[in-house]
Amino acid sequence: MGRDNLTWVSEFVLLGLSGDRQTQAGLFVLFGATYLLTLLGNGLILVLVWLDPRLQLPMYFFLGNLSVVDICYTSSGVPQMLAHFLLEKKTISSARCGTQHFFSLALGGTEFLLLAAMAYDRYVAVCDPLRYAAVMGPRLCAGLAGVSWLVGLANAAVETAVTVRLPTCGRHVLNHMACETLALVSLACVDVTLNQAVILASSVVVLLVPCCLVALSYARIVAAILRIRSSGGRRKAFGTCTSHLTVVSMSYGMALVTYMQPRSTASAEQDKVVVLFYAVVTPMLNPLIYSLRNKEIKAALTRVLTRSSESKR
Repeated sequence: MGRDNLTWVSEFVLLGLSGDRQTQAGLFVLFGATYLLTLLGNGLILVLVWLDPRLQLPMYFFLGNLSVVDICYTSSGVPQMLAHFLLEKKTISSARCGTQHFFSLALGGTEFLLLAAMAYDRYVAVCDPLRYAAVMGPRLCAGLAGVSWLVGLANAAVETAVTVRLPTCGRHVLNHMACETLALVSLACVDVTLNQAVILASSVVVLLVPCCLVALSYARIVAAILRIRSSGGRRKAFGTCTSHLTVVSMSYGMALVTYMQPRSTASAEQDKVVVLFYAVVTPMLNPLIYSLRNKEIKAALTRVLTRSSESKR
């Protein structure tokens, strides 16, 4: 097809989850409540990590970064989704679509890399506890977090650049509730071999490699725990990893199934479920998992509330 015949659209129409007005109203209430819980839960963790000196540890430094990612990630798409539940015309400009696409990719990639950094932190804590403070110093923690953010942003910049350049020849209806990579590429009316290669490379860099590092860390952790003679010691050692392992299993599991499978077996509905999972469910569950299973977080909340009540007297 000649370049003169190619066209780019100025806005996209998002089909969303349902065309039924009553269903949309119910989804608005459900996702609105979930969004508020996400902001409150992750905001609470950030406040506790900031205010309580006993949480000034590498594990909670990474947890704070994860909370920032979750707040930003869910805020990049959910408010628009909520607005579209109330609007008859569900459109988004190409510029806003590209911006949303970039931030969702950047924050999603950063989260996967942060989870790998947190796995290394747990590996050092369990396998080399005597040197934990020396190894996981402020410089290394800042470096791991910085690399996670930098790689996530760079990966998103590349993937967004090759996606938004695609002409759609007038097609502008996205069978999705957000500007997601696979949905945008499916509208293209030119060869998308480059995009498929970039998507695969991106999946390897921000998903497969971090997943392998997490698996390696936990293989070493399990081996170290099995060498502990007392059952109480084994439970205590494994208890320091259960929250992180739960989050890792949720985050990596669905992403691997979705982005590493042959595209011929994928479906638009499956892609919608994945986006909902990462944009709505995971950011809400992360603070709940870490707070409900973490005695230090609950103790920090008690101390902060006690200090607050005492200061008002």
